[in-house]
Parts: sequence; C-alpha cells; structure tokens
Amino acid sequence: MGIGAIDNGRIEAMLNQLRAAAKGHGVELPSGVGPAAEGGAPKANFADALKASLDQVNSAQVASEQLGQRFTLGDDKVSLSDVMISMQKASIGFQATVQVRNKLVSAYHDIMNMQV
Repeated sequence: MGIGAIDNGRIEAMLNQLRAAAKGHGVELPSGVGPAAEGGAPKANFADALKASLDQVNSAQVASEQLGQRFTLGDDKVSLSDVMISMQKASIGFQATVQVRNKLVSAYHDIMNMQV
C-alpha cells in the first residue's frame, strides 16, 4: 500500500458509519450499497449512492418549501422555528451536494490532464 492510500478497513469503517447514519434517519441504502452476496466485502455502486443522496436533498428541499407554505398560509401546527430549521437543513444538504459536485469536476479535470 502506497503513501496516502486508504486501506479496506478504513473504507469498511466509513461504510458502517454511513449505514448507521442512514438507519438513524430512516433512510434505506440503495441496493448497490452494503454487503455483497458473496465474500462479505461491501459492493458500492457510485451511481446509485449519488442518486440516492440527490433524491434525499431534493426531498428535504421540497419538504422545507411545503412547510414554509403551510406556515405562510397560517397553519397553527407549524412554528417558525420548525420552518427555519427545515430550511437550514435543506440549505446545508444542497451546499454539501454542490461541494461534492465541485470535487467530482475537479477530479475529472485532473484525470483528463494526466500524462499517459
């Protein structure tokens, strides 16, 4: 293993943390994420994981907007603090998504500029 490489143990620990966080928020992991049928090694499908996270950010933004509309229309069951917290969660999720996109574009440019 070279300098700066990530070993399988660290990857497995990160996946376990992601699974625990997803389970705590009631989110089902996509079919490609989790233990593989054979060998027990995790099999992560990047496209499925990316789509699931984008769907989660989108649903948070939609829920936040709906909560804001309910508050604006005078729903007594919705408090201003709930609306603000929901909006901040959606905003943080969106900002994280933009940062991931920026890192992916940067990595793509680095790979394309590599000497073969």
